[in-house]
Amino acid sequence: MKPKSTFATAINCMDGRVQIPVIEWMKQKYNVQFVDMITEPGPDKILSKESSELVNSIRNRVVISIEKHCSEVIAVTGHDDCAGNPVSKEIHIEHIKNSIETIKSWNLPVSVIGLWINKDLEVEELNYQ
Repeated sequence: MKPKSTFATAINCMDGRVQIPVIEWMKQKYNVQFVDMITEPGPDKILSKESSELVNSIRNRVVISIEKHCSEVIAVTGHDDCAGNPVSKEIHIEHIKNSIETIKSWNLPVSVIGLWINKDLEVEELNYQ
């Protein structure tokens, strides 16, 4: 039987403002001790586009988190006032939705969720059922 994971994984913006809110939210929501952070400027935009070397790099880091830390959930994020993806909330939401589909296409044994971090640095889970 697989041991319960003490890790979750976030594909998050490199923007320092959103690191702690995402970590704290995931630790509380998933009852984990640690959150592996895979950071890029505007990761929702990156993952919503066609495959690239950068997408492959993100995937490789996700696989390490799953295989070495037994992470069972991957969050992809977007946030207000993002310098790496300076678009409206509505476009971010579409990018996050597309990013979730990209990650699901990797057929990894994890749950995949989307998170929006608003202007007050509050984390909102996005539902795509």
